Amino acid sequence: MQVDDALLKKLEKLSFLKISDDKREEIIEQLSEIVSFVDNLTALNTDGVDDTFAMQDTATFTREDNPACDTTISSDLIKNAPNNSDNFFIVPKIIE
Repeated sequence: MQVDDALLKKLEKLSFLKISDDKREEIIEQLSEIVSFVDNLTALNTDGVDDTFAMQDTATFTREDNPACDTTISSDLIKNAPNNSDNFFIVPKIIE
């Protein structure tokens, strides 16, 4: 895959970014190096590698999901708020 100015313009449009004219050549070179590196990975022989290969055979440890509420945290936050009522922050209305 060749990275050129047309591809860079398309990437700019898709990513909602604007690349300045003085940086375009540098970005094209960097993207070309990245694409070249990824292309090297296609040369790897992965015939004998299981597609579910992992470094460990054990599953990821999961913890018990126990809901908890520490009321001291919320009370500390509320007492430092400039304006509050009934454990809620009072803020200016921004939507009409």
